[in-house]
Amino acid sequence: MIELKALSKTFKTAQADIVALQDINLKIEDGEIFGIIGLSGAGKSTLVRCINLLERPTSGEVLLDGKNLMNLSKKELLATRQSIGMIFQGFNLLEQRNLIRNVCYPLEIAGVKKAQARARAAELLELVGLGDRHESYPSQLSGGQKQRVAIARALATSPKYLLCDEATSALDPNTTQQILSLLKEINQKMGVTIIVITHEMSVIDRICDRVAVIDNSHIVEVGKVSEVFTSPQSEIAKDLILPKALNAHVGSRMLRIVFDGQSSYRPIISNLVLECQAPVNIMFADTRDIDGIAYGQIVIALPEDEKMVSKIYAWLSANEVKFEEAQTAGKA
Repeated sequence: MIELKALSKTFKTAQADIVALQDINLKIEDGEIFGIIGLSGAGKSTLVRCINLLERPTSGEVLLDGKNLMNLSKKELLATRQSIGMIFQGFNLLEQRNLIRNVCYPLEIAGVKKAQARARAAELLELVGLGDRHESYPSQLSGGQKQRVAIARALATSPKYLLCDEATSALDPNTTQQILSLLKEINQKMGVTIIVITHEMSVIDRICDRVAVIDNSHIVEVGKVSEVFTSPQSEIAKDLILPKALNAHVGSRMLRIVFDGQSSYRPIISNLVLECQAPVNIMFADTRDIDGIAYGQIVIALPEDEKMVSKIYAWLSANEVKFEEAQTAGKA
């Protein structure tokens, strides 16, 4: 288990002190995929770097399976870091090394014998779908393939924890989905605890069990993804869940319909329109089918007729469909 207690981080500059994190308290259980989400500058990347002490907190504790990393010697910390893998947005591969030697690199640092290291690297490249590209170089790969190599390298020392700092931000949507599926598979097959740092709620919704929302250096909300997605409590979580494009429609009355377990074959929007005789307009949709179950959200613009709006609300309630009025920036 990873536990952060009263963790704070302040960067000192010539002009002023910059508070990046303040009084962070989190528990991340073994085996879960835990998301940390926030806007740029909120402190999320600093937070994940404090977990393995790439950034040393100004105060507080970082406990890894009950061991306070802040109290370890340099040698002890280096040994402990072998149980914490990390992947980055920019891949950070060594361009002069082919793929198998990139994956071998952390094993070389750990003093693993060459034959054993190459066997482990080959096994991991097979796991990430690049078993036939041992001799290729990073310059010959797509962004998604580079990230797969980075994941293989992060797993080389058989870590218990894997930190992902904006690991999909540089990838297109299809490649992002492939990488998230790979991370889910690694979590399930290898039991690796994964911490995902992102500014995209769609990433959190697709892969994480629980999520912490960070805003202005503070954790403002923690909970199961299904609960935070369905009923966000903080303003920043609401902003992250709804697409920014909806802000262009300030003044429009919109309704957010949440799918978190309904049958994918149930035509909710069609039935609503037909039975309520309501000419609703779909403003945004992000839904997916998982084994016949629908997950995601649809935002519709409500008609101006209040009687029709009341009818829509009554129909959704009667059919046990979760919904809420969508608040866009600038709307009271």
